[in-house]
Amino acid sequence: MPEISRFLGIVIKMFYDDHNPPHFHVEYNEYLAEINIETLEVSAGNIPARVYSLVLEWASQHRKELMDDWNLAKSNEQPNKIKPLV
Repeated sequence: MPEISRFLGIVIKMFYDDHNPPHFHVEYNEYLAEINIETLEVSAGNIPARVYSLVLEWASQHRKELMDDWNLAKSNEQPNKIKPLV
């Protein structure tokens, strides 16, 4: 599963040829979650509220890039790195 971004101990990844709807995976310590790209809601798993707010801020800034990466990964192509939250 390619890592597309990392910031403040949060790791953002995407699987190749993953199931719909478009989403990305968040890892933070022992927490794992899937975040829907369109709604930015947690669709599976859980992460602490503070981490979720940081991920929301980051994803809001990079939604187009996330969809572009989703389309690459769906085609079994390497997704691009996305700048971390600054």
